[in-house]
Formats: sequence, structure tokens, C-alpha cells
Amino acid sequence: MGFVQSIKVCLSKYVGFSGRATRSEYWWFVLFVILCNIVFTILDRAIFGTNPEAGDSAGVFNPLFQIAVFLPMLAAGWRRMHDTGRPGWYLLLPMALGFATMIALLSGVAVFAVLEGGVDDPETLRGPAAFLGATGIMVVWALQLVLTVMMIWWLTRPSQDADNAYGPPAV
Repeated sequence: MGFVQSIKVCLSKYVGFSGRATRSEYWWFVLFVILCNIVFTILDRAIFGTNPEAGDSAGVFNPLFQIAVFLPMLAAGWRRMHDTGRPGWYLLLPMALGFATMIALLSGVAVFAVLEGGVDDPETLRGPAAFLGATGIMVVWALQLVLTVMMIWWLTRPSQDADNAYGPPAV
């Protein structure tokens, strides 16, 4: 499957999470999204400029494009996972870890805030809180790295030749 055909297929299956997607279909579409992100970032910076204080640009085109291709990218990845014989929801594991991390960090901050109110010297809690926070972030960083490498590994695996639980091979 070529570059243009891959884009057409992925956009025509905008929210199609069933079936299978070949390696070329998925990775050509990923390249299309990366190239469009670069072009829209350049356009945003050329039209809207950059904010010298924040060091980034205030744009409209790239964020809108990213919102528009979020579901097709997710669907193409989902179908690609199916093509390798894996459930599509595995693709959500890195995102789920990110949400779990946010919840854990916010819960930890809330717990230590409550504990600070119950002790005479709140400074005694700052050391353990910093240790737990730093350790937790390092563990999550390592897990995120492992999950990311695993996702790339799975998404680059060859297609299963025969029918699998997700349907016949993609053409």
C-alpha cells in the first residue's frame, strides 16, 4: 500500500476499530500525520508568531489538526494491533499509565496535605513526601519507557498471514 492510498484508507475508516491494518497502511499514515504536524507548526509560527516568554507558538492549525486525526490514528493503531494478533486496547496502556500517574500524584499531594495539618512540625513530612514522589516518578518513567518500546515493537511486527480472531488479513 502506498502513501496516498494509506491516507485514503485510514481517513475513510475514520472510527473503524474492527478489522486489520497492514504495516504499510499504518506507518504511511503515521508519516502523513508527522509531516502535517510539521507543516502546521510552521504555519502557526509564521502566522501567529511565538511567545518569547513561554518559548512556544500560539497556533490554531496544528491543534485543530491533532484533534481531527486523533480518532483515525487511534483506529489505525487499533487495527494494526489486530493485524499482529493482539487486542487493540493494548494501544491504550501508555495512556492509562499516564492517567493512573496523575491520579496517584494528586492523591499523594492530598494525603500529605491532610497529614501536614495533623502534625506539630510539617517539615518532618517533606523528606518522605519528596522521596516517595521522586521514587514514584522514576518508576513511572521506567514503566512508560518499557510500554512505549513495547508498543513500537508490536506495531512493527509482521502481519499474521492467516485469518485471526480479528478477521482475514488486510489487503
